[in-house]
Amino acid sequence: MSESPVSGASYAAAGVDIEAGDRAVELMKEWVKKTQRPEVLGGLGGFAGLFDASALKNYERPLLASATDGVGTKVDIARQLGVYDTIGHDLVAMVMDDIVVCGAEPLFMTDYICVGKVHPERVAAIVKGIAEGCVLAGCALVGGETAEHPGLLGADDFDVAGAGTGVVEADRLLGADRIRTGDAVIAMASSGLHSNGYSLVRHVLLNQAGLALDAHIEDLGRTLGEELLEPTKIYSLDCLALMRTAEVHAFSHVTGGGLAANLARVIPDHLHAIVDRATWTPGPVFDLVGRTGGVERLELEKTLNMGVGMIAIVPQESADVALTALADRGVDAWVAGEITDRGEHATGAELVGDYAPN
Repeated sequence: MSESPVSGASYAAAGVDIEAGDRAVELMKEWVKKTQRPEVLGGLGGFAGLFDASALKNYERPLLASATDGVGTKVDIARQLGVYDTIGHDLVAMVMDDIVVCGAEPLFMTDYICVGKVHPERVAAIVKGIAEGCVLAGCALVGGETAEHPGLLGADDFDVAGAGTGVVEADRLLGADRIRTGDAVIAMASSGLHSNGYSLVRHVLLNQAGLALDAHIEDLGRTLGEELLEPTKIYSLDCLALMRTAEVHAFSHVTGGGLAANLARVIPDHLHAIVDRATWTPGPVFDLVGRTGGVERLELEKTLNMGVGMIAIVPQESADVALTALADRGVDAWVAGEITDRGEHATGAELVGDYAPN
């Protein structure tokens, strides 16, 4: 055999820095520790996160709920601004607020961070945000993975994803079968764009209009970058507290697809949800996107949350109690509509009227 012209090949030469990955793990440990629940066994460094399932013995018939999600192209805003400690809130919200929709208590979560090059402090900042989000959701961060993909991602590129598990008693499971004609549709305000529709937002504001992320936007009262990186509100503990205070028939997490499409997912075939736009005013960022890009209202509503991040469906007689309970937790909420019988051409949920003026 002829002598190979290549010598000294190594993992490091291929672009993977194992030592940097080890340092990232050390930096993130303090943040992960803050999320621990009594059911969690061991710490970081094992091949699997351990959760003591004997804690579920108090349930008559425990149902496990699971969900997985990412943050989408919002990560590119974080990359451009060099701000990495908020994007984790978005990840936890996307996963755990899906889990709570069925009435489940969030238990634990794992994350996956993919980078072009491991910058230990940057990875630790991302995990810090995830850990803070887990605290807000009441769940533990039991493990994760940081993968370095040189050659596939640029040195500053990254993406995040996560998966979570929750539990609900079978007879407490929420959903379409509980909803009745006359139920009230309660809207909970979003903190902004949340983590959906950023491909449209980036196309309109950054690519078409050429706005700078550090530009101060008067209507927003802050820079564009600060607005776009506003973390997704985490509703998990608010929803669980509401269930303890008032009768709740269903929740709907408003994510990709908008309010009507997500609400329709929990409405039974014979019923219809009517939501009155006049009950709220979308925040200025929604108007900015629509006005700057000439985006029609229907397209905005199919893509963005328009100021509503979570919906609760409750009996009409429980609406006042529900609103008080949410207000006590600092959640801006209001009765936005009602459940009616479905007509021949109804699609499950619709928005009617015009938004209230500023």
